Parts: sequence; structure tokens; C-alpha cells
Amino acid sequence: MAVTGIQDAQTGQPAPPSERYAWYMLSVLVLVYMLNFIDRQILSILAEDIKRDLDLTDADLGFLYGTAFGVFYSLFGIPLGRLADKWHRVRLMTAGLALWSTMTALSGFARNGLQLAAARIGVGIGEATASPSAYSLISDSFPREKRATALAIYSAGLYLGGGLSLFIGGLIVKNWNLAYPDGGPMGLVGWQAAFLAVGLPGLLVALWVSTLREPVRGLIEGTVTPPAERPFRDFLTELTTIVPPLTLVYAASRGARAFAVNLVAAILIGTIAWRLAVLTTSWQQWAAIGLGVYAVFSWATALRARDLPTYRLIVGTPAFILTVVAYGLNAFIAYAMSFWAAPYAMRVLGAPADEAGFLIGGSGALGGFLGVVLGGRIADRLRRTNPAGRLAVVIFSAVAPVPLMILGFTAESLPIFYAIVLPTQALASAALGAAAATTQDLVLPRMRGTATATFFIGTTLLGLGLGPYLAGYVSTLTGNLATGMLSLIATVPVGLGAAIAAYRLLPAAEASRTERARAAGEAI
Repeated sequence: MAVTGIQDAQTGQPAPPSERYAWYMLSVLVLVYMLNFIDRQILSILAEDIKRDLDLTDADLGFLYGTAFGVFYSLFGIPLGRLADKWHRVRLMTAGLALWSTMTALSGFARNGLQLAAARIGVGIGEATASPSAYSLISDSFPREKRATALAIYSAGLYLGGGLSLFIGGLIVKNWNLAYPDGGPMGLVGWQAAFLAVGLPGLLVALWVSTLREPVRGLIEGTVTPPAERPFRDFLTELTTIVPPLTLVYAASRGARAFAVNLVAAILIGTIAWRLAVLTTSWQQWAAIGLGVYAVFSWATALRARDLPTYRLIVGTPAFILTVVAYGLNAFIAYAMSFWAAPYAMRVLGAPADEAGFLIGGSGALGGFLGVVLGGRIADRLRRTNPAGRLAVVIFSAVAPVPLMILGFTAESLPIFYAIVLPTQALASAALGAAAATTQDLVLPRMRGTATATFFIGTTLLGLGLGPYLAGYVSTLTGNLATGMLSLIATVPVGLGAAIAAYRLLPAAEASRTERARAAGEAI
């Protein structure tokens, strides 16, 4: 089978991207990730207006920001990650960008919480194409010794986009509502206009992304992987392993025992989700989380039967899972703070929306950018002398932001609160490039999209799906948003323990990667 992708102009043979083109591609991918987080994060600065106009609670807002988006981002991220491993990654990212930009724009026409939740689900599905494709493209464009730095720079788009979203959203809301105090064209108010303003430009960027050249998969490491013969058939099969109720049909096709295991898991997970829903009266939250957990269980058991080498190097590698849990719990707090910082400044400390958007957004963007880039560089340097060196950055980032977070959410003045945003964001973001590169190093090139999707399960189901909601739920119970945020610190010892355990297990896991894949049936 022919290997397609970038080729040498003189010999016609497959060639890795030039260093210049690799950096050009990375710059475009950073822009895409910025749009990813602008569309995802803008809900934060709009939250107070949405809460008022749609009659929502803090728990509802946490659900809309985190769970409605995050669960479906996770659920579709796995099959889309597998598609990124088998199909044209540039085309996949182009389609995903067009979808999530359209759904962001449609959020501007929401008239109730249900409609907004449906749009957020669409944004989550579209955005699930981005990082599996981007991580794989970057890993096939940069050598291993520069990979954490490249991934960290890509990840900086998260913070740049998140910061810009607050600034842009606050500015649009203020000026739109001043110009149209009773609603503008089509009856749209400021927060609805903001969704349209950030969603529509993504359609133009999608055209630019479509012009990128696809690198040869695995060539940069000398392990060329030919394209799959029927990538979409494999993608549809993957959907049946993770989208209920198709999961039961797929399990039944594997035999009575597989069906029984899947059914028992569905009943057990559903029962736990029901009990949590009764306890909290947050039915939509725990129904979504239960759906996500069951879907991931179904996928993992199916992966074991269909692709044992990939299963062994991802789900069957404790160092991989512990890295996902460690960073997922880091994201648990980071996502909650990222969402609730602007509403806290506006509601508790009396900040105007445009001021909060500019100062919190700008500080958060700069702090996140510095933290993720410097953290990635430090991680790469530590990796040169210690196979587990990158995880030292994850360990540090698990505890370093906590004192500043306590200071900020007990502050009684805006200047103090604004001052802690940059250093807190920098310390919290330092682990991202290190954790991402660690998971990439633990798998073979053909598995990178799947590894990326699995990694983001931690940052969505654990971090995004639970962090913002639980902070909002505690805030709803106590009437105090600061209490809601500070209650999340209880998870820090668990995240720290997972990071330390991963640090100890990583060297042996990475050294045995090829041997374990071969033992599971990989043709190497």
C-alpha cells in the first residue's frame, strides 16, 4: 500500500516536514486551538447575563460550561481520535472546526437552557476533532527532543484563546447592550451577539486549515505507518463501541459473556448516577456523567478485544492512566477557576464586565502562555537526564497554585484578586505540555490519536465535567461562590499521589513499550 503525505521534491520519496514548515503548521494549529477555547470559554464572561435571562442557577451554569460540553467532547473524542489515527488529519480538523464554529454561532439564538445545552453539545463534538489531529500532526512534524516544547506551544492556544474570549465577550456585551438596551436585530441581546461574533470567523479559518499539507505518519521516527484502507468503516465501528445503546448491540455481537458484562456495567453505573442525581437534584449533570463513564467503559472493553496492542499501551499501562488522572485533577481546579473567576469578580467584588474580561482575560492568557511554554521547556530539559523528568513538572503543578488560589478567593478587593490571576494560571498550566508529551511517548506512532483522546478524557470527565459543576453546586447550596471554589482543594492529595505514582512507574513502562506491544500482537 502506498504511503501518502509530504514528499521530497527531488527524489519523490516520503520526507518529514522541513523545520520551517513544521513551525508554520504549528502556528496555524495554535490559531485553531485559540478559536477552540474562545468558543469554549466565552460562556464565562457571559454567565451572569445568561443566568439572569434564562433563569439558571450556578449549578446549571457549571453544567453548561463543563458537563454538557465535556462529556460529549470525551465521548466523541475517542472515535474521532481513532479516525485521526487512520485518516487525513488535516481534513478531519477542517470539518471539526467548521462544525464547532457553526454551533457556537447558533448558541446566540438560544432562548432557554435546553437550547443552549444542545448547542454546547454540538461545540463539544466538533472540538473533539482538534487535539487528536493536532497532537498527531505535531508528533509527526517535530523530533522527540523538541516534542514537549511544540506541544506546549500548541497548548498555549488554550490560554490565549481563553483570555481573548473574556476580553472580546465583555467588550461586545457592554457595547451591544449600550447600543440596543431593549435588544438589537432579531431581538438579540449582548450575550447572544457575542456568541455570533466569535463563532462565524471560525468558518473562514477552516478554509485556511484545509490548505495544510499532511505529513507522512511515523516517518520522523523511522516507523512509517501506511494509511488505513477503510478508515470510515473503522470509525463507524468505533461509534458502536461507545455510543449507547449501540454499545449493547456491539457487545452482543461479541458473545453472551461480553453482553452480560456490558449490561451489568450499564446497570451499576446507571444506579450510581441515579443516586447522585437524587442526592443533588441535578438530574442532567449525573445523567451526562453516567453516560460518559458507561461509554468509556464500553469502548475500553471493546478496544481490548479489537486492538490488544493499543489497549495494553494505553488502558493497560498504569503509568499512562495515572498521568491522565494526575493532570485531570489538575484540570479539575484549573477549569473551575478559569470559568468562575470572571463571575466572582463581577458578582462578589463588583467588577464591570468589560474590565473583568480585559484584566482577567489578559492576565490569564499571559500567565497560561508563560506557564505552558516554560513548563514544556523545563520538562524537555528534565527528560534528557531522567526518563520520568517531565512528570516532576506535573507533581509541582499539582500543589503550587493552591496557596494563590486561597488568597484570591478570600480577597476582599479587586486589585488583589486581579493580581493573583497571572501567577496562578502560570503555575496551574505548567503541567500540560509535560503530561501530554508523556502520554505520547508511551504509545506507538499509529496510536497517538487514540492516546490523545484518552488523555483528554481526564481533562474533560474529571476536570471539565466535574470541576466547574461541583464549584457551582456548592455555591448554590451555600450561597457563596468562594466556598464553592475552595471546596475543590480537597482533591489535591489525590492528584499529587497519582503524579508521584506515575513518576515511579514511567521509566519501566516507556522502556518496555515496543516489547509489550509486540507481545500483544503488534507487527513490529
